[in-house]
Amino acid sequence: MLGEVLRFLLEIIFSLLGAALLARAWIYAVKLHPFNPMSQAIHQATNWLVQPLRSIVPSGKGFDGASLVGAYLIAIVFLSLLWLTAMGSMLSPKLIPSLLGAALVTVARWAFNLIVWLTLIHAILSWINPLAPIMPVLRTLTAPLLEPIKRIMPNLGGLDLSPLVLLVLAQIALMILNRISFSLLGI
Repeated sequence: MLGEVLRFLLEIIFSLLGAALLARAWIYAVKLHPFNPMSQAIHQATNWLVQPLRSIVPSGKGFDGASLVGAYLIAIVFLSLLWLTAMGSMLSPKLIPSLLGAALVTVARWAFNLIVWLTLIHAILSWINPLAPIMPVLRTLTAPLLEPIKRIMPNLGGLDLSPLVLLVLAQIALMILNRISFSLLGI
């Protein structure tokens, strides 16, 4: 039971940190204003890892390589700790390629989880309080994902089903990635 609690806590802590790093990369990509309180909070929470990586990993136009590499490194640490708690031993060197692949899938899982949460919060707030101060930020972050769906979806008047379509697609991707991630290491 203690192992289950420890794995649960590891999942929460590392998923939040991974999501924060991916959110930082997304904020960079959509050019959210750096003085926005959400941007500042995410930067403060992730600077300890991203700043040292900036000297090694370049950032391009609309691409924050240091944040993405940071998320990948965090996924490697997370999966290594999960293996240690599940198996009671260190990961054998022959499983390192599987670990690296599983870390990539884990980062993708975190990205889709972030999409789900941002889309859910955006949709709920648009019904409850469309003038909430966070709404412009949520619109900026979700618009690149929702706009292509809106172009494909039929116009239903005032009913926008694009968030629902995005949520369903993200959930399907999460199901597939969860199966792949844990089967790679046998956890």
